[in-house]
Amino acid sequence: MSLLSRLQGRRGEHLVVLQFVLFFGFVLTPSWNPWLTPGILEAMAPLRWAVLIALGTFAMVLGAVGSLHIRDYLTPLPYPVDHNQLVQHGIYALVRHPLYSSQLFAALAWVLFSLSLTHLAILVIGFLFFDYKAGKEEGWLRERHPEYADYTQRVSKFIPWIY
Repeated sequence: MSLLSRLQGRRGEHLVVLQFVLFFGFVLTPSWNPWLTPGILEAMAPLRWAVLIALGTFAMVLGAVGSLHIRDYLTPLPYPVDHNQLVQHGIYALVRHPLYSSQLFAALAWVLFSLSLTHLAILVIGFLFFDYKAGKEEGWLRERHPEYADYTQRVSKFIPWIY
């Protein structure tokens, strides 16, 4: 077993721990936007609130619908449960990883609301992390579901029709 495999755990346990570290790091990090004055932030408040509400709602719906469609196979680990079936309908016809997408869109909503460089940096790290975690998960899904390769060609990973 390679060092990377041991660090990740057999079923991706360490990836879940890293995900929690990123989440709490994002939540606990103070906003930092040195170029903006309070007057500019105040003037932009209606737009910032609209973006937060719209993207935040989209993120919640994406996560809720994604969870609902795979409720029988849902696990915090990226390794699929033994009895899983490949879900390709509903939100899974638009994105392969709506639960990861929902977290990224929620973080983006906060970044655009707070205009924080620190949160933007963590969002970029989070995107790279979820891209890696999803890749590991997809490797395991390809082993179990031969049709998964075709599914990846038709459906975007995180952002419908884009990525």
